[in-house]
Amino acid sequence: MTDHIVKSFDSELKRLDGEIQRMGELAISQLDAAIDVLQRRDSAAAMRVVANDDAIDAMEHQISHDVLRLLALRQPMARDLREVYASLRISSDIERIGDYAANVAKRSMVLNQTAPVSAARGLPALAKLANTLVRDALDAYRTRDADRAMAVRGRDAEVDAEYTGLFRELLTYMAEDPRQITACTHLLFIAKNIERIGDHATNIAENTWFLVHGEQPSGEREKRDTTAE
Repeated sequence: MTDHIVKSFDSELKRLDGEIQRMGELAISQLDAAIDVLQRRDSAAAMRVVANDDAIDAMEHQISHDVLRLLALRQPMARDLREVYASLRISSDIERIGDYAANVAKRSMVLNQTAPVSAARGLPALAKLANTLVRDALDAYRTRDADRAMAVRGRDAEVDAEYTGLFRELLTYMAEDPRQITACTHLLFIAKNIERIGDHATNIAENTWFLVHGEQPSGEREKRDTTAE
């Protein structure tokens, strides 16, 4: 960030940036916790993960309020306007990441009412990939590193590929044992939620590129999600 004549404007931008970083860390920890309670089959802990989503929602509302206040009082232009706009967009993506983590925890509580499904063992690897993408995207935003942001954008295909493999494994499992269809359906939804987290990490990366360069990244994202084919 550049220094401004009005130092309080710099302070407001830095505070906004700090709020986004804290919000992002909470969303990352939420996904970690959701996968942990899924593996441990701990419904009580899953309920706490769901309840913690309110904190992320509250932070997103506060950031939206701060952005509106900055727009009204400072009337930013050029790079400053992109800083404020990116804050609003990125906080929305983080809020959705928190929602998906809470959804994982909710479905884990339903799964705890049935016998464990061995095909669920692939979920932690998918979640780790998605969480790494979110963390790297937030780091790129924090340091305003457009090249690192583009690297994150390129790695979303890894999440797609992992998700596609897990999707096919679960379909095979259901075909071989129809009694597992209900449980595997919940696992499919969980896997999709995690794949969507990777998409939102990519959105954060693209907004970082826009912040730095004032234009959207060129070219289409590589996609390896072939589950619709």
